[in-house]
Amino acid sequence: MSTPANPRVRRAYDEPEPQDGTRVLVDRLWPRGLSKDSARIDEWLKDVAPSTELRRWYGHDVSRYEEFCRRYEAELADEAHARALDRLRELAASGPLTLLTATKDVEHSQVPTLLKALSG
Repeated sequence: MSTPANPRVRRAYDEPEPQDGTRVLVDRLWPRGLSKDSARIDEWLKDVAPSTELRRWYGHDVSRYEEFCRRYEAELADEAHARALDRLRELAASGPLTLLTATKDVEHSQVPTLLKALSG
């Protein structure tokens, strides 16, 4: 169940479900091999995702995860990220919200940091 403080998190490749509510892609890159028609994504907030530079630096190297989170938290304070984060808060306040990501390892992605920022 999604609440304003607790949006659902799913992979962009998962079949949409009625309880998803508003489906928002929170990755900077469009998921490989996923057509825009089949994705059923309501909004794509590229600016809430880590910068290209940070994403490349991290490279899904779990040994860098803690530093990645610190750097991403700092990025979330800049103007573009803050606007996108505010948009997510608006969507969460208006009904069920599902954050979509293409990453296989959601636990070591930007999503946990983003959820923390949304609830704070």
